[in-house]
Amino acid sequence: MERTKKMGTLLNNSAKFKKIIYSVFMLILGLTMVVPFVFMISASLKMNNQVFIDPLRIIPEKIFTGNYKTLFHHRFYFHWYWNSIRIVLITILLRGFFVTLAAYAFAKLRFRFREMLLLLLLAFTLIPSDTTVIARYLMYKQISLIDSQWVIILPATFDVFFLFLLRQFFMGVPDELSESAIVDGCSHFKIYYKIVLPLCVPALITMSLFTFIWLWNDFVSPFLFISSMKKQMLTVGLQYFQGEAGANYGLQMAGASLCILIPVIMFSFAQKYFIQGIALTGIKG
Repeated sequence: MERTKKMGTLLNNSAKFKKIIYSVFMLILGLTMVVPFVFMISASLKMNNQVFIDPLRIIPEKIFTGNYKTLFHHRFYFHWYWNSIRIVLITILLRGFFVTLAAYAFAKLRFRFREMLLLLLLAFTLIPSDTTVIARYLMYKQISLIDSQWVIILPATFDVFFLFLLRQFFMGVPDELSESAIVDGCSHFKIYYKIVLPLCVPALITMSLFTFIWLWNDFVSPFLFISSMKKQMLTVGLQYFQGEAGANYGLQMAGASLCILIPVIMFSFAQKYFIQGIALTGIKG
């Protein structure tokens, strides 16, 4: 009996020790992710010639707000900010409509070659996007999308990854709900927006957050397909500071600090649904 108690104590101590090691490891990992953001905010409050003289000094000896004043008076910065917000919001709305409709069809409707078509769509995601840049540029030019914000919005509206993610979630909605609604005379479209969508809010928020973060941080597409600075997105605009007045790192850090403001606020309010959506879509199907 005493020996059993000792074994239990040893196991408990071992479990506590592993938990402490895991917590310390996660703390160190978290700090390594936070440090670049701290450096960015610190550098934004320094003059350009002071950024690399004493980079480890988090709080500058003299706080310099000139970088933010320059941003507020810059002729393009808030155009870029508004362009990024507008592009992201329009894409979320369009993707939310078309992708959810397609996901509902693949999850709840029975039609020929359904599985084969889904596999074919998933196979297209294996093609690296970099290999299609020239073909996409020529196609966009033919349909007059080059140097238009729609060149970012329309291709991002239809996404196979989110189609598959939402299909997995929709498959978790009991078929009995749809069948009883059909008996009551509901059409599939009415079932889709009155029954299925309200039950899948976490998945929709997950898709919206992913869409927001991916488009907000996209650099390659606007850089290649949009040439007018007034139509540009914020990510490309920040690079513009480097060529406009030399390598003004303090100004770039100030612009980047304001750039992450909206994504941080959004994720702070929606992280509960985001985690729930990821967890549930991972076990459905």
